[in-house]
Amino acid sequence: MSILLLFALLFVLLVIGVPVAVALGLSSLVFIVTNGMPSLVVLHNMVNGVNSFPLIAIPFFILAGHLMNTAGITTKIFSFARAMVGWMHGGLGHVNVGASVVFAGMSGAAVADAGGLGNIEIKAMRDAGYDTDFSVGITAASSTIGPIIPPSLPLVIYGVVADTSIGQLFAAGLIPGMLMAFALMIMVAWYAKRRGYPRDDRFRLSIFWHSLIEAALPLMTPIIIVGGIVTGLFTPTEAAIAAVVYSMFLGVVVYRTLNWKSIMRVSMDTIEMTAAILMIVAASAIFGWILTANQVANQFADLLLGFTDNKIAILLIITLLVLVIGCFMETIAAITILVPVLLPVAIQIGVDPVHFGIILILNLMLGLLTPPVGMVLFVLSKVSEVPFERCVVATAPFLVPLVAVLLILTFVPSLSLWLPTLVYR
Repeated sequence: MSILLLFALLFVLLVIGVPVAVALGLSSLVFIVTNGMPSLVVLHNMVNGVNSFPLIAIPFFILAGHLMNTAGITTKIFSFARAMVGWMHGGLGHVNVGASVVFAGMSGAAVADAGGLGNIEIKAMRDAGYDTDFSVGITAASSTIGPIIPPSLPLVIYGVVADTSIGQLFAAGLIPGMLMAFALMIMVAWYAKRRGYPRDDRFRLSIFWHSLIEAALPLMTPIIIVGGIVTGLFTPTEAAIAAVVYSMFLGVVVYRTLNWKSIMRVSMDTIEMTAAILMIVAASAIFGWILTANQVANQFADLLLGFTDNKIAILLIITLLVLVIGCFMETIAAITILVPVLLPVAIQIGVDPVHFGIILILNLMLGLLTPPVGMVLFVLSKVSEVPFERCVVATAPFLVPLVAVLLILTFVPSLSLWLPTLVYR
């Protein structure tokens, strides 16, 4: 069974609706059996795929995000962002972006951002007279900042698959995340001028100070996580555990919004989501092993370099390929399949693995905003009660600044590598 048939079988299974983990595992098993290899290889590689210490960070970051949402901390974050940037024209649009930047330092997942803050943001914007399409579009676009600014679940997965420092990846995401926020705020300002969106309210120091005091403890979460990692106080995995402990402290002791029943519900949700992610990682491990054993990465590199040896052209081809795949494949699965194939090519043309990780993840985040998969769009469609097709159209204009940022980051690697170089190298 050739590699082309392996990919064809995987594609068919995904198209007919087979879960990603099952599709990866089944296509790999068929390849192994038809090529006369022992089926035990599947189990061996799947177990090795999840036998990684950094992966322990995944359930803890997921749990921390769920605890923040359940404890009502998202409301305090939104109020703080409103007091900070709501005075600008199109104020609630800027608040939307600002709240996503703050929440990004807590959850590390775009879907968690869309589900946690989305309901609050869209309702507030509707009540203030903003167009529903604009409200949904900016909420969807700003949620993609979450997996770029640390902590980030996709960057953890990438770090494990690419055998790259997760601490350096986290540091590399700070400036790109801020650049995404700045680009989206420019888009908001343009919309506000064109459509006459008002300021939310004039800036008042008393209100800002009050909201800052209310949000002070939640705002410590990203400081604890990022600061602890950068200073070497703890590893990314230990930072995830610290985030959970701090979230529990806020929800149970400080705000008293968490009880035993809600903690159990959140824990079960975390177990369910973690199991789904680890199943994909395990199934992708055997798939990746097949690709490595058959030197698919080398063949792909030879194909690209045979077509052109221009670094810019190759990066554009890779970018286009990942953008297309991101439209059809779930983020974690895409990372585990694409990295073994694309990273060796990137290294061969002189791209740093940390830099490549940032542009790959941002590429895949755009896939969350495009059909047919578009998980963020599905979440916001449910939250806002707007049809999925309308969410797609509403979000499309906001892809422009995000794609612009992607291209800037792709061809100006110092934006991603300056901070990791300063701290770690």
